[in-house]
Amino acid sequence: MPLAVYILGLAVFALGTSEFMLSGLLPPLADDMNVSIPTAGLLISAFAIGMVIGAPLLAVATLRLPRRTTLIALISVFGLGQVAGALAPTYEVLFASRVVSAFACAGFWAVGAAVAIAMVPLDARARAMAVMIGGLSIANVLGVPAGAFLGERLGWRSAFWAVGAASAVALVGVMTLIPRIPVPAERPRLKRELTIYRDRQVWLSITVTALSAGGVFCAFSYLAPLLTDVAGLDSGWVPSVLGLFGVGALVGTALGGRYADAHLFGVMLSGITASTVLLVLMALTASNPVAVVTLTFLLGVSAFYTAPALNARMFNIAAAAPTLAGATTTAAFNLGNTGGPWLGGTVIDADLGFASTAWAGAAMAVVAIALTAVSLRFHHKATSRVVAGSPTVTGSPTPQPSAAEASSVEA
Repeated sequence: MPLAVYILGLAVFALGTSEFMLSGLLPPLADDMNVSIPTAGLLISAFAIGMVIGAPLLAVATLRLPRRTTLIALISVFGLGQVAGALAPTYEVLFASRVVSAFACAGFWAVGAAVAIAMVPLDARARAMAVMIGGLSIANVLGVPAGAFLGERLGWRSAFWAVGAASAVALVGVMTLIPRIPVPAERPRLKRELTIYRDRQVWLSITVTALSAGGVFCAFSYLAPLLTDVAGLDSGWVPSVLGLFGVGALVGTALGGRYADAHLFGVMLSGITASTVLLVLMALTASNPVAVVTLTFLLGVSAFYTAPALNARMFNIAAAAPTLAGATTTAAFNLGNTGGPWLGGTVIDADLGFASTAWAGAAMAVVAIALTAVSLRFHHKATSRVVAGSPTVTGSPTPQPSAAEASSVEA
């Protein structure tokens, strides 16, 4: 694996810490900003909304710009967004800073993923994405608990300052260690790349990714109040439990990256099914602190075990447009990260309790399983058509598969 891929994973550590650290900061932030916890939870959705809109928008806007220069600009804007959040005098300003940071984060993910995929062979795509997602996993292991710890000791603003410092370190790494990517002989054309959205498999992949991510983060976004108000743990336990989720995420990413290239649909189906079961168990045992802590770790494993396969699937079926493929996957994950916290906040506002977020997340995951089965069926049909159209032993000419069918077989 090229060193540059690991540098991208290092930068993703800073991005991921900012994206998920609010899960451990909601109570003190809500108190300081004089808003309810569900309203504070909308800051998580704000970041996700910025990712959803920013990923394809910035992918298109930077399509013909040098990749390295684009990465440098985006990580710089992201870092400034963290400083703005740390200094935010009102909830509205903090909300805006989250959206701006998310735009830059989304662009970095989209461009960075395309760069990582371009530097490895076809059969190493899931592993390359696992390295980048590994940065996200380490953010959950170290960054998110550290943010919660700082928030508990020095106030929630200190977590934003810390991420701003981490962004500066990432900027230095990108500037010094990411090589200049040669400009392709044929300039990317937006019209050609947009044709990927004609493929129903692309839309199925978007929906499955959004629902599987949303199901997990519907519950995870409100984990802090679930641990303290329902399971009865002291608030000092929150950083440790968030770190345990991150350890599970790191384990899941390593396992998913190892097996996804060879067993793409198997990893997707088994991982999403496991998340569904774990969310149901969490809802049923929410008042048992030992059970909730254990299930949090396992949920980290199942959620991130699935992530490399979901990323690789999109790059396989949208191979003609790698930059937009990366942007689309980023947007899909964050559609889930938007919808999940919103649905969780809705069921809390309906006085169904913090444990109800796990039930709502499980419902989203069930739909993801069903749509994955539909995608697998289409995949088998495409495979059958390609096999039927293969040249005969006598060399007779036969119809060739379409690009979408061929890429589906590669998946």
